[in-house]
Amino acid sequence: MAKKILIIDDSAVFRKIVSVHLKNAEFELIEAVDGKDAIEKLKDVKVDLIVSDMNMPNMDGLTFIKTVKADPAIKFTPIVMLTTESQEEKKKQGLEAGARAWLTKPFSPEELLQTIQKLLG
Repeated sequence: MAKKILIIDDSAVFRKIVSVHLKNAEFELIEAVDGKDAIEKLKDVKVDLIVSDMNMPNMDGLTFIKTVKADPAIKFTPIVMLTTESQEEKKKQGLEAGARAWLTKPFSPEELLQTIQKLLG
């Protein structure tokens, strides 16, 4: 059975780029436009991993991570941040909040796949 991955990014183009790479690796994908949209989708579907942007309208990535980690039903779902944010302080905040990995845009599709496979075991 294919693993389900939730991709969260306010850029439709970026969601499409990530989707193409992950579909080629035979993952089942769900997309959300921001953290708020993602939280709503997570009420209806269980995912194996989440790939999230940091800077989004309505609910940013950091708030999203904290919201997920506070929910017993989804708090153990691994989260990969895929963002333009490269400052150490932002990265530290994200990892402390519960992100399991931090990749910066532009990203290497191979690095993203390796990170996902490592987190999914």
